[in-house]
Amino acid sequence: MLSGAAIPIAVGATLDELNAQSRAVAATNDPVAFGPAAARFPLSINGSMVAVEASPATTLVEVLRQHLELTGTKVGCDRGACSACTVWLDGEVVASCMTFALDARGKKVTTIEGLPENGKLHRIQQAFIDHDALQCGFCTPGMVMSCAALVGRNANPALDDVKKAISGHLCRCGTYNNIFTAVLSLNGQATGGPDNG
Repeated sequence: MLSGAAIPIAVGATLDELNAQSRAVAATNDPVAFGPAAARFPLSINGSMVAVEASPATTLVEVLRQHLELTGTKVGCDRGACSACTVWLDGEVVASCMTFALDARGKKVTTIEGLPENGKLHRIQQAFIDHDALQCGFCTPGMVMSCAALVGRNANPALDDVKKAISGHLCRCGTYNNIFTAVLSLNGQATGGPDNG
């Protein structure tokens, strides 16, 4: 059983009803237990509110890939060691395979699909293409998310900053040097990184 400030679940509730319930519970701070059955709850994904029905043990990456068909976020090790599943949670880099979907309630989730704006790739995405910073591409979405977060915080990262930002990522193809080049090519450019409020 998981508990926390949550919403009393009505299985057939609409997204508007779920949001209203969520606001009402947040105002009272009353804890509500979830589980073991599936619960229906709202999530903010790439700027849009969606209703999700999942068990308390369902991870965020499972919801993204299996429930919402946002398959850009990859599952590698499925235990938080490779960072292929990296997304932003309120602008912070997290391993979505180690995050319960229920724990993302009330937070802004950004996936690789949410980086482009107005049909234009994020600068980091374009830099990865321009500098051939991908091979098989499996680790690329997670790498892009971490690098976009870095340039969002620091418009002029040094090589050591880039190395630190991707230190938890495993690239079996060994494209690290091209990734370093791609990120450093953006030095001094304005970036659209995560909104940390």
